[in-house]
Parts: sequence; structure tokens; C-alpha cells
Amino acid sequence: MEQQSQTKSDLGILRAALESGTMQQVERMVSVLHPAEVALLLESLPPPERNIVWGVVNPEDEGEVLVELNDEVRTRLIEGMPLDELVIATEGMELDDLADLIADLPEAITQRIIRSLNQQDQERLRDVLAYPEDSAGGLMNPNMVSVRPDVTLEVVLRYLRRLGEMPDNTDALFVVGRQGRYLGVLLISRLVTQNPQKTVAEVMDDSVESIHVGTPAGEVAKEFQNRDLIAAAVVDENGRLLGQIMVDDVVDVIQEQADHDILSMAGLDEEDDMFAPVVTSAQRRAVWLGVNLATAFVAAAVVGLFKPTLDKVVVLAVLMPVVASMGGIAGNQTLTLMIRGMALGRVESSNARWLFAKELAVGLLNGLAWAAVVMVVTRLFFSTWTVGMIIAAALAINLLVAAFAGFTIPLLLRKAKIDPALAGGVVLTTVTDVVGFVAFLGLGTIYLT
Repeated sequence: MEQQSQTKSDLGILRAALESGTMQQVERMVSVLHPAEVALLLESLPPPERNIVWGVVNPEDEGEVLVELNDEVRTRLIEGMPLDELVIATEGMELDDLADLIADLPEAITQRIIRSLNQQDQERLRDVLAYPEDSAGGLMNPNMVSVRPDVTLEVVLRYLRRLGEMPDNTDALFVVGRQGRYLGVLLISRLVTQNPQKTVAEVMDDSVESIHVGTPAGEVAKEFQNRDLIAAAVVDENGRLLGQIMVDDVVDVIQEQADHDILSMAGLDEEDDMFAPVVTSAQRRAVWLGVNLATAFVAAAVVGLFKPTLDKVVVLAVLMPVVASMGGIAGNQTLTLMIRGMALGRVESSNARWLFAKELAVGLLNGLAWAAVVMVVTRLFFSTWTVGMIIAAALAINLLVAAFAGFTIPLLLRKAKIDPALAGGVVLTTVTDVVGFVAFLGLGTIYLT
């Protein structure tokens, strides 16, 4: 909360300085901010002001700022940068950050940046680029420190002093055997506190498991969370050490997943620029508006089947939204619970049946309870127990179906390789609307006409 307030304060001061034309204040302010803070400010500015602020960013910091930006904002800024400036901006960047930056660039620019590196870094960067961006291989940094198990701690300390520096957040060295096979870790705390004459094998921890290079980024994040990791070794199918993943990279993955889950439910992309041109934003949103319109027409067609009943009993038309709305809310509760549980790996075949029974029981209990409330309210407002009982029965049916749909829809979408967060809400709304209208109007047709 404090960081968000500080960001709001920075944004207000920056915009005031831009409006007053005091560019020296803008430059001083930007120069003292962390690259991630500069990126957040850039994402929070309309394009004209964004370009002005980008122009005062220190060229040495441009690469670090670009890495922190979302894809669309970064692409727009890169399009306006001369190639030589872009190459300079990438100098000295960590290879995993550099891989993230150039993954979506045109091939000619990518090759130019790669050629600016030394031979060893070129090979390491190509290794990272060979893996999907959302995998352990795409997240890893090939720069790491490894030692052999048969050397003494004194030799390791001399080696580190000669090396001069280590990757940020390093809390352990990786121990490798013949052909670079990962064996375990040597904690820095043990390195500096144990007898220097001991060998690495005597003090290393061989219980720290590695992560396979093909592991999805979401699974990597779970491993870091469950095992409280700061860094983890990345290995190939033969157990050979390829690189390491640091906790700061995993935090980025968690943030991206959270943004994706929230925005996908509205049919939006977490990488979209919120200050994109009006036409561009309208085109993106039009897709899911069109899908929603199609599902609305489906519900309308169902209602149209009961037009004779509605003509005779107008009160049914007044009460229809109650059944559909309650079903939609109840279904979304279960849907959200399922999507989150699936994302965190908490929903598996071993516990799915128990959870399914529980959600049906919750739906039935809520259905009966609120059906009684709605029946009484309907009797008070419309002076008819018959309509009250009909809407009560329809509501109970719809809440039970909503629980069923909220549970099964994410599972079916995942099997179909469709993102449940993106399509689940639309499908669920259609189901609860159609079932609610059919139950309510169908019962009304049977008992009132």
C-alpha cells in the first residue's frame, strides 16, 4: 500500500512538472527512480507524455526499463529507437533479461544485438532463446557459479575472490560432477563458516532438487513458493546444469499470472497498453462484446419460446432477471474458486470428486434458503403464492445447475486447451441464463396457463 501511494505521488509530481514545462525537474526525478518504478510511470502516462519522459531516461538504464515494461508499451518505444541506441541499451544486461527483451524483436535487430556480445555470451543467449518464454528454460539465467565436489572450501573462496562478482541474490553455489551433472548446492553460509580444509562434498546439500528445463513457468513459481527457494538449478533431461532461476524472475511470473487471471475474465490481455489508441482498444474489446451478444441472443431466443405465457402472465417477465442473476452470481463463485484452485495446483483428480460433491451441496443449500426468501418476497409484492413457489423452484434448480456448471466448465475448457479464465465466464453466463429462463418460464407455462 505504501509503495502504491508513493507511485501515485511520483506520478502526480511528474505530470505537474510536465504540464509546467520544467524538464530539469522531470529529468532529476526520473534519474533517481529504480528502473521498475520508471517503467510503471511510463505505463501510467498517455503516449505524448510517455515519449517525453522516455527521452530523459539515462541511456545506460534504458535496457533495464524496457525489460520491466509490458509488451505493447515496450514495442511502441522500441519502434522509435535507432538501432545503435537499442544495441547500447542492451549492454551489460543479464542474459535472461536480454532474452526477454529481444525475443519479440525483428530477426535483423536480434542478430545485431547478439553479435555485439562476446562468443560465450552469444552461445548462452542462444541457449535461452531456444526454449519457450513461459518455461524454466526461458526464465533461466545461464550465468551462474558452479564448483566441483572434490575441491576444498579454501579453493572455492580463492576462486570467488578471483572471479570478483556473483549474480545478484546468490545464496548458494551449484555443485556439478562429471559432464556438468548437477549434484546439489553449497550454501554461502556454510562456505564462510566451515573449516576451509573441508571438501565441498562434505558440506554440500544434495537434497535440493533441480528443475527440468521444460517445466512450465507456473509450475516453477509453485516450486519456489512451496520450497521457499531463492534460486534453483535448471537441468536438461540428462541432469546437466544449464542455468539458474532467481526469485525475482519468479515474482514476475506470479504478477503476470495474477494480471492474466483478472483481465482475462473481461476478455482483456495483461500486455495491452491501457493508453492505446481508441480504435485499437475498441477493436480488442469488440471481439468479446460480440461473443457476449451472441450468447445474449441465445438467451433471448429461449425467452421467445415462452412469449404466449409472458403475454398472459406479465409478472413472470418482471421476475425473470432475479432467477438469471442469482444463478450467474452463484456460478461465478464456484467458477472463480475452480480457476484459482487449478492455477495453484490444488484441484486434481484425487480430490475433484469430493470438491464436486461439496459444491453441489453448497449450491443446493443456498438454492433452498434463497428460494424460501424469494417466495416470501414475491408473495408480499405480488400477492400470489403460486408465482412465489414457481420462482422458488426455478431459483433452487438454477443455483444447483450453476454449481455444477461452475465446477465442470473450467475442467472441460482446460481439456479443450482453452483458457478457463478467458472463456469460462461467457459460457457460464449462457448456461445459467438459459437454464434459469427455461426452469422459470417452463414452470410458469405448466402451472399458470
